[in-house]
Amino acid sequence: MPATSTAEQEQAATSSQKSSTRSWAKAWEDITQGFRQRELWGHLGWQDIKQRYRRSIIGPLWITLSMAITAVGLGLLYSQLFGATIGTFLPYITVGFIVWNFMLGCLTEGTETFIRNEGLIKHLPAPLTVYALRTVWRLTLMFAHNLLVYFVVVTIFWSDLTTAGYTITEGEHAIAQPGISWAILYAIPAFVLLAINGGWVAILFGIISTRYRDIPPVIQSLTQLMFFMTPIVWTTDILYRFGPDGEGSWRGLVANLNPLYHYIEILRAPLIGSVQSWVHWVVVGAFTVVGWGLALVAMRNYRARISYWV
Repeated sequence: MPATSTAEQEQAATSSQKSSTRSWAKAWEDITQGFRQRELWGHLGWQDIKQRYRRSIIGPLWITLSMAITAVGLGLLYSQLFGATIGTFLPYITVGFIVWNFMLGCLTEGTETFIRNEGLIKHLPAPLTVYALRTVWRLTLMFAHNLLVYFVVVTIFWSDLTTAGYTITEGEHAIAQPGISWAILYAIPAFVLLAINGGWVAILFGIISTRYRDIPPVIQSLTQLMFFMTPIVWTTDILYRFGPDGEGSWRGLVANLNPLYHYIEILRAPLIGSVQSWVHWVVVGAFTVVGWGLALVAMRNYRARISYWV
């Protein structure tokens, strides 16, 4: 057989093999099959919580206790710094921390989704999406534990949060809030949307970090900066308090151009009876579509290589 025909056959076989591994259908099948195997990732996520607090006296309640100490300590401090009423500012900070911890976990733990599951990936014939959903489910359980702090805080300051027209901070730029009402039910689809975003974050950043191991520390460094740039321990009306430009000031861009602010606000606003803007939902919805599109592209191109990278 001529050498040229042999080379052509080998090249054709190689290209055929690449096309079979880089398939939109297989990438989509991996994602759909991963969601269907909820018993697997549900069990693995629950075992992560049990393993983390094994031989502990109060177990997962350490999650709730640490959140309570952080929220109360910073709430008391920043309420004095900003001259805010503790009855409305403490719930604001508490919910902000609870939502931020969930988002932070999706970013930081999502980068190590496949790295931490090296043994299972090499020996368990399961969709790779299972390990991303395992991470999101574990963080969801931690979020549920932290909600106990929210219920306690809301119970204590119920009269402040249900008063129509209450303000989180004081001053001429303070925004009047409608108070807790039936709109609190918007928190349910808001968290579902956050969890859906956690899925694509774990998949996309997990794939990138598996290939480039410098990404996790970079993400951790950036999240520290983004924490202070996001209205968690401060409110947006503070941006306008010390400037003459009022509400149209460029200072508002610090929050509005920060996508993390919109992610936090779609869940925090209904939980504390704050003003709910449709802009937050549009921004988060757009990032959801784009994010899952990028995750699908990453799964198509690199799904077959993850077992070699780990």
